[in-house]
Amino acid sequence: MTSLLEEYLVGGVFAFMLTFARIGAAVTIMPGVGDSFTPANIRLYIALGLSLTLAPLVAQHIPNPVPPTSVLFTLIVMEFIVGLFFGTIARIFMAALDTAGMIISTMSGLGNAQVFNPGSATQGSLIGALLSVTGMVIVFATEMHHLLFLGIIGSYDLFPVGSIPDAGSMAELVTKAVSSSFVIGLQLSLPFILMSLMMYIGMGVLARLMPQIQVFMLALPLQIMIAFATLMFVFSAIMLFWVTKFEEAMIFFFGG
Repeated sequence: MTSLLEEYLVGGVFAFMLTFARIGAAVTIMPGVGDSFTPANIRLYIALGLSLTLAPLVAQHIPNPVPPTSVLFTLIVMEFIVGLFFGTIARIFMAALDTAGMIISTMSGLGNAQVFNPGSATQGSLIGALLSVTGMVIVFATEMHHLLFLGIIGSYDLFPVGSIPDAGSMAELVTKAVSSSFVIGLQLSLPFILMSLMMYIGMGVLARLMPQIQVFMLALPLQIMIAFATLMFVFSAIMLFWVTKFEEAMIFFFGG
């Protein structure tokens, strides 16, 4: 009886350690709970709670019996790398909003107006900060963060415990995620690119007709006003388009 209890406790602790290594690493970097404005102790509590909850679900993927100490340390390191990989993929697709915001700010004449972006914990554009915060609110309001948690569970089928992750495949997935994220950001900013192109064409024609007028000094306030008006009309469409693409990306990459 004592040996069975000891075996159960050792196996349970071992399963929890490996689960916490992967889930904790993913939670630390994934959007929302892993952002800089989330206190470190809150992130730790979330990671511990998810690990305790999901450990029974992933127990079937845990090696049995418990390996030696050196092998255990190697397993923990590999689980940590896989968790960082999945959190990074989700973070890359959140960065599409920041990319779109930077392009929109540049096309609107607000490229030099920088504010603190809480999503990336760095200085960013005004529109990028607005889109990033709004996108995070939408992710939690639509409960889309559940896809991230389901993806972590599904990652045990893609990256089984004990197997060495294929660095080439992981690099290929990251490259594909970065390119897709940039395309999404470019698509989100297309209305403003077209608006700016039309403005520049009009300024070029006006400069040829009346060379003595300081075209850029007169047109910049108009460009900013038109950009804000365009943002007012297309803001909801931009966020709906992004949340659809974000969901598709999470389902594709995480198998949700």
